[in-house]
Amino acid sequence: MSSNRQKLILALEDGRPFFGYAVGPGNAGRPAAEGELVFCTAMTGYQEVCSDPSYRGQIVVLTYPLIDNYGINAADLESTRPWLEALIVRDYCRQPRNWRANGQLATWLADYGIPVCEGFDTRALTRHLRTFGAKRAVIAPPRADALPAENDDAGAWLHGRVPGTDAEVARLVEQAKRVIPLEEQALVAEVSKPEYERLDASVWAPFAEPRHAAKPYRVVLIDCGVKHNIPRSLIRRGLETIIVPYDATLEDIEALRPDGVVLGNGPGDPGGDPSLRSTIETVRRLIEGPVKQRGLPLTAVCLGHQVLGLAIGGRTSRLKFGHRGANHPVKDLRSGRVYITSQNHGFQVDADSIPPQSGFVVSHVSLNDGSVEGLTHRELPVFTVQYHPEASPGPQDNQYLFDRFVDCLEERNRG
Repeated sequence: MSSNRQKLILALEDGRPFFGYAVGPGNAGRPAAEGELVFCTAMTGYQEVCSDPSYRGQIVVLTYPLIDNYGINAADLESTRPWLEALIVRDYCRQPRNWRANGQLATWLADYGIPVCEGFDTRALTRHLRTFGAKRAVIAPPRADALPAENDDAGAWLHGRVPGTDAEVARLVEQAKRVIPLEEQALVAEVSKPEYERLDASVWAPFAEPRHAAKPYRVVLIDCGVKHNIPRSLIRRGLETIIVPYDATLEDIEALRPDGVVLGNGPGDPGGDPSLRSTIETVRRLIEGPVKQRGLPLTAVCLGHQVLGLAIGGRTSRLKFGHRGANHPVKDLRSGRVYITSQNHGFQVDADSIPPQSGFVVSHVSLNDGSVEGLTHRELPVFTVQYHPEASPGPQDNQYLFDRFVDCLEERNRG
C-alpha cells in the first residue's frame, strides 16, 4: 500500500485508535465522518448494505476482507442513495470483475461525500466492538502540521508508531465523545419519503416466482426507511402496494382503504427517536381499531417490529454490539425450525416487557444471544420479525413470511 496516500485515524470514544488510509482523495483539515461504529458480517452484498437506510448515522466495518471485487450495479440498490456515514474495509479492490458491474463502490459513495477507508485491521476492530460494545467514533486525517513531513513508513503508520499520532488521537477521541448518541437522533425523518408513492410493478426478480394472491389486495407499507426489496416482495405476490411516510396518521391510512398494513424497517432507536412518537401512536390505534374490530392483517419488519413492541406497551433496549450480517440463526418457537437470517439492528424488544394482556407472545428468538426476533398475536392476524425476510443481502429462506401475510389477507377475505 502506497505510503503517500491520505492517512486516516479512527478514534473511538473509549480512547482506542485504529489507523488506515482513504480510498481516493483525502479530506485534510476536517473530519471525514462521525457516528456510531458497528460491524457487519455479510460476506457479499456491500452495495445493499451501503444503500440500506437502517445504517443512517453509522460508520460500518465490513468483516469480509476484500470489498468491491464485483463492483456495483444500479439494479441492486436498496434505496435511491447510500446512507451510512463511512465504510471501513481491510482491502479495497480497484479492478472489479463482474459482467453486471457498471461502476465502483468508492466512486459511487464519493458522489455523496461518504468516504471509503482501507488498510484498517478490521479483525481487531471487530473484536474490540464485540468485547466493549458499539462506540461513537470519528474517522479523520491528521492535521497537516501534526506529523513529520518526511515520514512515509506505512508499517509504522498502521501500527500507530509515527511521532505526533498520540496528540492527534487524543484530539479525535474528544471529538468522538461529543458525537450525538444514536438514541437521541431523529433518523427516521431523514430517510423516510415525504410523499406517498404508489408502486405497481417490480423491476427486479432474480429468484423463483413466489405464490400469488388470489386478487390484488391493497397493502399500505409504512416507510420508516424501507428497503426496496420489501415492496418488491409484496408486489411480486400480486399485491397492490402503496408506500406512505412514517408520520402517516390512522386517518391517512384508512382513507386508502387497505386490506392489510406492513411496517417497514428503518434506522436508530425507536424508543428515543422523536420522529417515531407519532408512528407508535398510529400503530397503537391501528391495533385497537381496524385490527381488533375488522381483523385487518398487520405485519412488521425490523424497526417496525420494535415500533409495534412499543405500541403494545413493551420497551426496547440496546444490544451490546447489535446484529448485522447475513448469517444469523433464528429459531421459530412454534415449529422448532431454525432459519439463517439477514439482520441489521442495534436495539431489541425486551421479552419481559410484553404485557400479557396484549395477547402477544414471543415467536422467534436469536440462537446467538436469546434476544427476541419475532412476535405474534394469539388470536389476531398480526405477526412481526426483527430480521429481514426480504434478505437483500442475505439468504432467501424467510420469504415464506410474505406468503404467510398473503394467507392472512385471503383468510380475512374468505371470512
